[in-house]
Amino acid sequence: MVLASGSDHKLAEFRRVFDGSRVRLLSPVDLGCQCDVEETGATFAENARLKAVAYARACRQWTLADDSGLEIDALDGAPGVRSSRFAGPTATDHDRNARVLELLAAISDERRTARYRCAIAIADPLGVVAFEFESTVEGLIGHAPRGEGGFGYDPLFIVGPGETTMAELPGVAKDVISHRGQGGRAARTYLERVFVSADS
Repeated sequence: MVLASGSDHKLAEFRRVFDGSRVRLLSPVDLGCQCDVEETGATFAENARLKAVAYARACRQWTLADDSGLEIDALDGAPGVRSSRFAGPTATDHDRNARVLELLAAISDERRTARYRCAIAIADPLGVVAFEFESTVEGLIGHAPRGEGGFGYDPLFIVGPGETTMAELPGVAKDVISHRGQGGRAARTYLERVFVSADS
C-alpha cells in the first residue's frame, strides 16, 4: 500500500513500525503517482482524510495518510495544523525551532507544556475512508535544540522523565512512545486484520 507523503523521514518511521508485517509500505514515487494535496482542513484529522482520499484515487491503492504536528499550550495550541508552515512556506526545521524558542523566550518551565498529535486515515483504492485513529504524546518544550535524530520539532520536544528530547532517542525507542508510532501500530493492526479477512 502507499504512504501518502513525500517525506523520507515519515516513510522511514512508518516502515520501522511495519517491519515484519505482510503489509509493505511504498512511497508515491515508487508507484509513479505523486499528487499535490492542499491541506485546507481545520484539524489534523481533516487533513489526514484529504491526503488519504487524494492519494488512494491517484494511485488506485490502499493508502495510509497521517497529519501530525506540535501543539504548545502557552501558544494556544500553535503551531498546530500549521506546524510545517509555522515560520513560512520555505522555512527549514531549524527556522521553525528558532521561531518556537523566540515565542517562548519569556515562558517559565512549568508553562512550556506541549504535545505531539497524529491523525491517521486509511482509504481503500476507491478513496473511501475505512479507518481513522488519533494519538498524542505529552511533553515539554526545551530551551535549546538537542539531539541529531528525528526531524521537525524533535530537538525541542522533551518527553518522559529527565530531559531527553525526541531527537536524542534511537529510532525504535522513539517509535514506542511517539504519536506517529502509536498511530502506525493502530494502522498496522487494522490493515493486517483487513488483509487476513480478504484472504480467508
